[in-house]
Amino acid sequence: MSEDPESVSAPEVSGITPDRLLHTGGSDRPSAEDLVLASGRDVTPETLEWARRKLADEGRSALDRQLP
Repeated sequence: MSEDPESVSAPEVSGITPDRLLHTGGSDRPSAEDLVLASGRDVTPETLEWARRKLADEGRSALDRQLP
């Protein structure tokens, strides 16, 4: 058995994002779409532009502030 947590198989449940697809961490470079989705807004040209401005001004902390 491997110590790698991603090698552990778990049943896929419809409608739930599997752990292997989730990511977080200081080294990630969040996209404008990540910020829009974290804020609970719909992805539109306007919200993407808002997110691009926030990321340019605040960097990763713009996303961190949206997450609990």
